[in-house]
Amino acid sequence: MNLLIKILITSGLVLLIANFMPGVHVAGFTTALIVAIVLGLLNIFIKPILVILTLPVTIITLGLFLLVINALMILLCTKIVEGFSVDTFWTALFFSIILSVLQSIMNGILGEGK
Repeated sequence: MNLLIKILITSGLVLLIANFMPGVHVAGFTTALIVAIVLGLLNIFIKPILVILTLPVTIITLGLFLLVINALMILLCTKIVEGFSVDTFWTALFFSIILSVLQSIMNGILGEGK
């Protein structure tokens, strides 16, 4: 049940960000729901591989390269999910930062941060 709530919250946040951020386009709530699921799966299966492969760069940049990896996950999601698009790499980078911050806030509000 907890996973379902997280997916629904992420879907809502994707829609919210897309409405306010130029360069991010989401066709509707169903597309946002699919985006949330695909992002979750990419973060489980692909992101750890990229983190390990880029560990030296991540250490040299004091972890800032992880932001680039997050942006790449967003761009990969745009290739997988039809109806979801992000115009540029920089838009994907800002989108991923805003989404991460809002997800953290929502997790804190729901009491999962304890």
